[in-house]
Amino acid sequence: MVKQKMDKIEIRGIEIFAKHGVLPEENALGQKFLISASLFLDTGKAGMSDELSDSVNYAEVAAFLKEEASQKVFRLLEALAEHLAKKVLLSFPLVEKIRITIEKPWAPIGIPLDTVSVSVKRGWHELYLGIGSNMGEKRKNIEEAIRLLSEDEETKVLRVSELIMTKPVGYTEQDDFLNGALQVKTLRSPERFLDRIGEIEKVLKRERKIHWGPRTIDIDILLYDEEIIQTERLVIPHREMLKRRFVLEPLSEIAPYAVHPVTGKRVEELLAALEE
Repeated sequence: MVKQKMDKIEIRGIEIFAKHGVLPEENALGQKFLISASLFLDTGKAGMSDELSDSVNYAEVAAFLKEEASQKVFRLLEALAEHLAKKVLLSFPLVEKIRITIEKPWAPIGIPLDTVSVSVKRGWHELYLGIGSNMGEKRKNIEEAIRLLSEDEETKVLRVSELIMTKPVGYTEQDDFLNGALQVKTLRSPERFLDRIGEIEKVLKRERKIHWGPRTIDIDILLYDEEIIQTERLVIPHREMLKRRFVLEPLSEIAPYAVHPVTGKRVEELLAALEE
């Protein structure tokens, strides 16, 4: 995960007439809104080629935003901004991040004001996952989990490592594991991605009866951007990954230069240290 400075395309003040708002009269009569968007992407290729196909057509984005903001009524500007950010990221593949600002100059709050606005910044996140199975048809279980991940419109599976067979750790009275690693892009936050993992494990009938016990599928978030997270539900980077060859070996295959944000070391260095 190497930080790359992104370029920016600005679209300011798209004027629309829509019926967003909490009050009944806002939904009935409508009012003016102004939408601005900052698109973050790499424009280097377009700068060299001078071809529009190598960049994002801001006229198309502006028309897209106007249409999306006019089709559905939202009570809150926050919800409208979230909707627009997600739709642009899903519809324009070159856009890595976006900032959406929505202004409401005629907000009916009973006192004079220039405008009210809401601004959100959203984007694609890079994840690395550990995946494994030691029950039933192990390879089929993993392939099905990857398929379910790919079916989520907010998630893209980019790379899948070779699968390796390893001995169980902790509770050893169980079958060997088939393990691998995935590189993923997602619009989901860490908590929402964890929810998605839970849904997949439920579909594949994972049961949590014994700690480190047998399971049809096991999916762990190893790295999420360069985030360091410690909550009751979630610890990122994964707390056991530094000790586990079955994690570091497949991860090193697809992301040898990914950096562990706590140790500051590359995955290939962590694997080499573990093997020593």
